[in-house]
Amino acid sequence: MHASLALLLELGIVLVVLSVLGSVARWLAIPAIPLYLLAGLALGDGGFVSVPEANGFVRTGASIGVVLLLLTLGLEFTTEEFAGSARRHVPSAAVDLVSNAVPGLVAGLLLGLDLVGVLALAGATWVSSSGIVSRLLSDLRRLGNRETPSVLAVLVIEDFAMAVYLPLLAVLGSGGTWWQALVGITLAVTVVAAAFAGSHRWGGHVNRWLAHPDPEQLMLRVLGSTLVVAALAEMVHVSAAIGALLIGLTLTGENAVRAGAVLAPLRDLFAAAFFLSIGLMVRPADLVDALPVAAGLALAGVVTKILTGWYAARRDGTGRRARLRAGTALIARGEFSIVVVTVAGSSEPVLASTVVAYTLMLAVAGPLLARYLPVLAGRYRPGADRPSRLHPGRSARVGITRTAT
Repeated sequence: MHASLALLLELGIVLVVLSVLGSVARWLAIPAIPLYLLAGLALGDGGFVSVPEANGFVRTGASIGVVLLLLTLGLEFTTEEFAGSARRHVPSAAVDLVSNAVPGLVAGLLLGLDLVGVLALAGATWVSSSGIVSRLLSDLRRLGNRETPSVLAVLVIEDFAMAVYLPLLAVLGSGGTWWQALVGITLAVTVVAAAFAGSHRWGGHVNRWLAHPDPEQLMLRVLGSTLVVAALAEMVHVSAAIGALLIGLTLTGENAVRAGAVLAPLRDLFAAAFFLSIGLMVRPADLVDALPVAAGLALAGVVTKILTGWYAARRDGTGRRARLRAGTALIARGEFSIVVVTVAGSSEPVLASTVVAYTLMLAVAGPLLARYLPVLAGRYRPGADRPSRLHPGRSARVGITRTAT
């Protein structure tokens, strides 16, 4: 009973703190994500205040938060829209891989890490945070922007690439053989391909089954199905985000609008837990020695992600500010970078501290740069953008006014 009282008290305090921080962020006209991350840093092990009873709820809620963020992002698009965008952005994915993984690869070699450590650091600098980016697009009201499909394509291709990367890293980190890695990769790729093909082929049937006139039934069906699919994805070392996104893509039209409405409060609650959990993972004292290397990697990560987003949005024919918005939206790193260290199983202390410091820097700086850098650039280049042809139909579906590029 005492543990339950402590949990209720700590969780209540945490939610009140997040509410205050959200109000401050709204007053400052900035995304709330950086403030949530810093709150986690202050409430975690080694911070100003400890909330041990609430930690378990926050960590569990964080996993659900990522799933809900990607589910609701998938609701804004259709399978056909996504498939076309993904095919068009294979070159963008190549630019993303080379420009962002190479700094981590070089840093790992200079730090004297072993093969697994080098691969882990390259992965940590490569992949953006799907959870942070999807929430950021919503907070900044950019879901209807023309550059958003470019951002989504890069994110999802990264997550698909994890079907190859994570099994390989997991096997190497545990001392396995090459054939074990090959088996894991083959299984993961097969499952991803089959899931996407099934979503495209039978999405209409899934859409009809998930639909229900009662909001409670709709929420339970969509949320339950999404969690099951996300869990199955994790079983084969594929990101749970892929499973959640596929469910979101299968829901179309009025069903997508209603599902987004009933899931929005849950998404906001568990998304806050996700951002808070990243800060809770960090011991501030462990970051001091890693700050110089992490800061250098973070600076490189800002430049390379802007390059990636700029190139991807340019392929869609957007204007300069839209390209810059796409690049800055991709800057944030988060949950995946932390997972990489766990999967690698490396005993290198410098790897863990460097990745955590790097992730925290870009998780905080990314949303702020996404909010302000395009605005500042626009002041120095007035009239630089040209009007873009808008994708028909989606504005009414997402319920926001589309902005010009």
